[in-house]
Amino acid sequence: MEWAKQTYNEQYEVWVPWFEDTFLKYFTKDNKASYATKEQLDKAKVTGVDQVDTLQDGVHGLAAGQVGQGGLLQPVGDLVSKEGLNRTERGGKDDKGGFLPTSLPGIPGLGK
Repeated sequence: MEWAKQTYNEQYEVWVPWFEDTFLKYFTKDNKASYATKEQLDKAKVTGVDQVDTLQDGVHGLAAGQVGQGGLLQPVGDLVSKEGLNRTERGGKDDKGGFLPTSLPGIPGLGK
């Protein structure tokens, strides 16, 4: 039973972040960074006035869109999504299970 639980948790850590990234990529114009930005900015509405709320929604969408797909800061948003948010969900590990990047040249075995 313990083996099944451990295997499930390992597979969950690998596949759920990938599924979230893929879903956001194909069905929205967001990456995790822009989605999280939008969610946090939506919590910051200060009034109950419809015109002001509509203006805030537009500004929030513009700000979050800059780190989303097609935005000026998309590379930054993609990097934050992959290396920041996904690693946070995995407890600091990358998709290969290591804490450090495995693609560093000249330092064999560093990511293990």
